[in-house]
Amino acid sequence: MNEWLDPLLLSRWQFGLTTIYHFLFVPLTIGLVTTVAIFQTAWYRTNKAMYLQLTHFFGKIFLINFAMGVVTGIVQEFQFGMNWSDYSRFVGDVFGAPLAFEGITAFFLEATFIGLWIFGWDKLPKGLHLATIWLTTVGSIASAYFIIAANAFMQNPVAYQINEEKGRAELTSIGELLTNPIALAAFPHTIFACFMVSAGLIISVAAWHLSRNQHLETMRPALKFGLWMMVISGALTTLMGDQLSLAMVAAQPMKMAAAEAMYNTATGAEASFSIFTLGTPDGVSELFSVRIPYLLSFLSTHTFDGTVEGINNLQEQYVQLYGPGDYAPIIWVTYWSFRWMIGLGIAHILVAVAGLWFTRKGRSPKTWMWKIAIWSFPMSLLAMSVGWVFTEMGRQPWLVFGLLKTADGVSPNVSGLEILISLIAFTLLYGALAVVEFRLILKAVQKGPDDAPAPDPVSGEIKHTTTVY
Repeated sequence: MNEWLDPLLLSRWQFGLTTIYHFLFVPLTIGLVTTVAIFQTAWYRTNKAMYLQLTHFFGKIFLINFAMGVVTGIVQEFQFGMNWSDYSRFVGDVFGAPLAFEGITAFFLEATFIGLWIFGWDKLPKGLHLATIWLTTVGSIASAYFIIAANAFMQNPVAYQINEEKGRAELTSIGELLTNPIALAAFPHTIFACFMVSAGLIISVAAWHLSRNQHLETMRPALKFGLWMMVISGALTTLMGDQLSLAMVAAQPMKMAAAEAMYNTATGAEASFSIFTLGTPDGVSELFSVRIPYLLSFLSTHTFDGTVEGINNLQEQYVQLYGPGDYAPIIWVTYWSFRWMIGLGIAHILVAVAGLWFTRKGRSPKTWMWKIAIWSFPMSLLAMSVGWVFTEMGRQPWLVFGLLKTADGVSPNVSGLEILISLIAFTLLYGALAVVEFRLILKAVQKGPDDAPAPDPVSGEIKHTTTVY
C-alpha cells in the first residue's frame, strides 16, 4: 500500500496525466489558428464566400480549443511549485526566464489580438481585422518556442553555472539559452507536427460531411486544402525530425539507444533499425528482433559506417560520471512510443496521399474510403502525444539531464495522500472538461458552416458580419 502512496510516483503520474491532457489542445490550437488565418486571407484576396464560411467554421472550433488549452495550462505552472519545489528551486533562475518571456510577451500578444479578432468583425476594417488573426498566430507560435526552449534546457542544459553556495543553477546567457541546439531542432519539428494535427482535423471533418453529401461547396475545397497541408507538413515534419534525431544523439545518446533497444554499441551494418524487438525481463539484453541493417547508423550519424552507442555501454559510462544508479529509461515505453510516433505519422501521410489520388479531377471516393479518412484527426493527435511521451520518458531518470534526477526534484513536504487526493480531483475535473469540450466541438462540427452571406447589392463584395462564437 505504501508504494502506491509514494510521493515521487504519484507526482510523476499527476504531472504526466495533466501534461498529456493539456498537450491535446496545444497542437490543435497552433495548427488551427494558422489555418483560420490562411482561410481569412483567401477570403480577403478573392472575396469568395466559401473562404469566409470556412474562417467562421474552423474559427469556432479554434476558440473552443483555445479556451480549454488556457484553463489546463494554468495547472501546469502550479505543479512546479506544489509537487516539484526542489526542481523549481534548482532550475528556477534558468527555467523561469523563457517561461516569463512566454507569459509577458507571447501570451499577452496572443490574448490581446484574439480578443480583437473575436469582437472586431463589424468594427475593424477588413485588412486590419485580418492582421489581428495573423498576430494571434505569431503569438501562438512564439509562445510555443519559449516553452520548447525551456524544455530544451531539461534535455540539454546550456547557459548556466552552478552556484555552490545556493545549490542551484543560474542563468548566464539568455541568448545561448534560447538558441539551444535542441530547441532549434525541436521547434520546427513540433510546429510542422501541429500543422499535421490541424490538417487531420480538416480532413476528418470534411470527410464526415462529404460522406453525407453535406456542405459540398465548402467541404470539397476544405478537404483538398487539408490533404495538401498534411502531405506538405508531414514531409517537413519528417525532415525536421531527422535533424532533431542528430541533436538528440549528440545530447542524449541513451535516449536513442533506448528508442532502438540497442543494448550494445554497434557500427555500420550492426547499427540496424529495429522494427520489432523482444528483450529479457531485466532489460539488459535482446532475445529476438527484426532489423534493417545500416539504417540506425544513417539516422544517427548520416553515414552508413557510423557508430551508435548501446544501453549497456552508456550505463557503464554514466556510472563513472554520475555515480551508482540505473541510467536507462523504461525501455519498452521509449521503444514503442518512438515506433507509434513514426508509424502513425507515416500512416496518416499515406491516407492524405491516397486521398489526393482518389479525389483527383473531382472524383468521389467510395464509402469505406471516407470512413478511413475520418480517422485522420485521432491518428495525428495520437502521433503527437506519443511523440511527447517519447521525448519526456526517454530523458529519465533525469529531470535535467546530467544535473538533477527526477527523484531529487519532488517536493519534500508534500505527502503521498495529498498528491493522491489532488490527482483524483484533477482526473475527475479533467474528465468533465473533456466531455464538455468534445460535445461543444462535436456540435460545431455536425452543424457545419453557416450559409454563405449575400453579396452587397451595389459593390458585389462579401462583407464580414458580426459573429458570435
